[in-house]
Amino acid sequence: MLARVKYGGGGDWYNDPSAEINLLRYVKAHTNIDVRPEYEYVDLASDNIFRYPLLFMTGHGTVNISEQEARRLRSFLDNGGFLYIDDDYGMDASIRKELKKVFPEQELTELPFSHPIYHSHFEFSNGLPKIHEHDGKPPRGYGLFSGNRLCVFYTVETNPSDGWADPDVHHDPPEKREAALKIGTNIIVYALSQ
Repeated sequence: MLARVKYGGGGDWYNDPSAEINLLRYVKAHTNIDVRPEYEYVDLASDNIFRYPLLFMTGHGTVNISEQEARRLRSFLDNGGFLYIDDDYGMDASIRKELKKVFPEQELTELPFSHPIYHSHFEFSNGLPKIHEHDGKPPRGYGLFSGNRLCVFYTVETNPSDGWADPDVHHDPPEKREAALKIGTNIIVYALSQ
């Protein structure tokens, strides 16, 4: 159901491999969605991306997407796929540039707190929770659309996926981990309902 995107450019796409397993366990325990809590990754150049309804990207460094990968990702997204990107502090400039290869006709749009992704299973009436504090800026969620359908959700200044990792990795307090797992659940519920 969910696969992490392996990308070029030097960013650590592979960090916190326990994140998805823990999130999917949480989704299985708190929803009626039948999931297999496994860590899987795909290369954007592979047809394997079409085996998953939801792709996930994260990291700290530079992201590089080739023109071929951009076309394949666009096809995935235009045909019902969903991409969640979590800036783990350090990929913002490069991911914005690379997303222009995928959606040259669009700019990332900040989603209002009323957007259904913040209310699809758990209530986040004030938008994204702040999981990791690096520079005092508020968390933000942005989107790209295929027609009227949100198909890319990009989070900055929050880093939910660190909160999905095993507790001893980032030492987040339980309430931060819970908030991270809840917003992750919302993302999955929303993505699968489109």
